[in-house]
Amino acid sequence: MVKNILKGIQAYGGTFQLISKLGLWKYFGIPMLISFLTALLIGVTAWTLSDNIGGLIAKAWFWEWGAETFRSIGDILGAILVIVVGLVVYKHIVMALSAPFMSPVSEKIEAHITGITHTHRKSSNMAQLWRGIRINIRNLLMELLLTIPIFILGFIPIIGFLSSILLFLVQSYYAGFGNMDYTLERHFEVGESVKFVKQNRGVAVGNGIIFMLMLLIPVIGIILVLPLSVTAASTETVRILKETKKLNAPESISKIA
Repeated sequence: MVKNILKGIQAYGGTFQLISKLGLWKYFGIPMLISFLTALLIGVTAWTLSDNIGGLIAKAWFWEWGAETFRSIGDILGAILVIVVGLVVYKHIVMALSAPFMSPVSEKIEAHITGITHTHRKSSNMAQLWRGIRINIRNLLMELLLTIPIFILGFIPIIGFLSSILLFLVQSYYAGFGNMDYTLERHFEVGESVKFVKQNRGVAVGNGIIFMLMLLIPVIGIILVLPLSVTAASTETVRILKETKKLNAPESISKIA
């Protein structure tokens, strides 16, 4: 597991050079804009809702003594909850809407690595968008189901500190999942892709760790996160497909949705 996480992280090495070599920057313009606008929208929403959620949390304290302190704690918890959910939603919105632009990027990287340019199925932009929406709605629901109990775990003394680590790893996994699926969509149906990523969850987590850390870099991180993470995920996913002999195998090429 740790070895595969490191592989997912190491795949980021040389991504700038590969993007420039293959002339891929032109594909990232609209996804960069989608990423920036989505982050801006969620940021404004978080700023607006944090006080309201904090107020709802504060209502759980029925006593007058300590009410002001608990309200302050409620505001902090409300802000954290909004940020966590905001990051979850941000990832899946951006990945779903960027699918028609990221799939060609992944395909060019695969062709560069394998030298094969004519065996991949050609799905339409709408098919890629629909695939992205299906995958990301599925992942969003799964991630929220895991996030809520982990967030509650944070209130338990002694072991509560583990919740932050678990939340980060869960978010990283689903970020890496989305990045890997831009390659997998040419070879597998949704169910097969889910199985593939589960079998290679370490790589997904490693890719997602850098994805999540980049979001902490103001503006620049939000703009560059997709180009670098998708390129890294594509190179590593193609490597795994080659090693497992699933790349371009007739039985692994799914029908156009």
